Amino acid sequence: MPDAAPGTDTLRLKEEFPPVSTADWEATIIADLKGADYEKRLVWKTEEGIAVRPYYRSENLPAQTARALNAGPWEIAQGPAPERAILAAAHHEAGATAVQELAYAIAEGSDRLAAGADPAQTFVFAVGSNYFVEIAKLRAARLLWKRVVSAFGLPEAPVRIHAVTALENKSIYDPYTNLLRVTTEALSGVLGGADSMKVQATGFPERLAKNVQLVIKEEAHLDKVADAAGGSYYIEALTDALAQAAWKLFQQVESEGGFAAAQGSIAAAIAVSRAAKEKAIASRRRVLVGVNNYPDIHEKELDNAGILSGWHLAGPIEQIRLRTERHAKQAGKTAKVLLLKRGDLKMKMARGQFCQNFFGCAGFDIEESEIYDGTDAALIVLCSSDAEYVEFAREVCSNVKVPVVVAGNPKEQIEELKALGVAGFVHVLSNMVDTLNEWQDKLGIGGKEEK
Repeated sequence: MPDAAPGTDTLRLKEEFPPVSTADWEATIIADLKGADYEKRLVWKTEEGIAVRPYYRSENLPAQTARALNAGPWEIAQGPAPERAILAAAHHEAGATAVQELAYAIAEGSDRLAAGADPAQTFVFAVGSNYFVEIAKLRAARLLWKRVVSAFGLPEAPVRIHAVTALENKSIYDPYTNLLRVTTEALSGVLGGADSMKVQATGFPERLAKNVQLVIKEEAHLDKVADAAGGSYYIEALTDALAQAAWKLFQQVESEGGFAAAQGSIAAAIAVSRAAKEKAIASRRRVLVGVNNYPDIHEKELDNAGILSGWHLAGPIEQIRLRTERHAKQAGKTAKVLLLKRGDLKMKMARGQFCQNFFGCAGFDIEESEIYDGTDAALIVLCSSDAEYVEFAREVCSNVKVPVVVAGNPKEQIEELKALGVAGFVHVLSNMVDTLNEWQDKLGIGGKEEK
């Protein structure tokens, strides 16, 4: 403030906020960790294997950024995908990672260039809920296509990116959560520089699908800012990491003779990624809200069973829940799970909440109580502390005729608890899909979908 009036304090930002070196930042972080493992606590590994650091600085910027390659304002395009576009979204919806989606898309484009096609191609990318990765993915696509066109010795040509919100992570259950998902996905598409975008209605009205984009345009004004993510150290570094990993995979595909020739290995690689995603859902390392955690236990969606066709992450748990609903329709009532909570307040509440989510995801009725007399539950779950389970199980197992399960993994008491009649254990390491299917079988829950 050089023209400040006499007596007015002058801002001296450089003096008051001197630069802090990366080494100083790291030393402070290490001190704050108090011996905890830096990599395990602060470095996030994406499903592509990319290590995401806890912070980025200007020194992390790649030599080439995607800023100048991004498109301008986007078109709301709720109709069919552009004709003759490269459908990268098909890989995403089959279970591919972001790196695979990028690599296989540009490999298909490379095949087209080799056949004499115009380098001005249109790509259709699916946009999922991994917010920053999806932004970086679309930016990386432009960098990669520019590199492919250059490798063919062709003049640079505009590439058009059409984004569609993904179906892979949607569910027939808690459908308005799908509306929340497409909102963040649409934001990723816009910030990633999509030229046009379609928001797919999944269990909510088509009008709201269009309105998501209208709100982003007319109320959030994201069409007024060109490349809003440009210059972000994190986004630029993540864009570069995705591009480099995708280029390496693209070269592998080319070594097999190109996209068309490598269909077998591409399908096998996507199958591995798909299985890893399914395992993450079943183990709840990855959460789908309303599906494998935080369910609306009163929701019934049997009439909407066929709305989402094809593979999607929620599929196995949806089938479990639909099985419960079909059985309830046949039997006239829904199978009930009693959460029997006693003892240590903190432990019984925590384990009760865990089991309410766990068994609620299967569509069971949930009853919570400290007594079991008069219950019509098909299954009883003991919710208490490890130290109290033996005496708790000794009483309950000898007085009920239905299976008894323990919430938790009390390793030192497991054999003794089994000897007392405990039929199983549920805990954070349980595979939700396998465990719920097993208990449906044991409880005689019919209604399996016929193949």
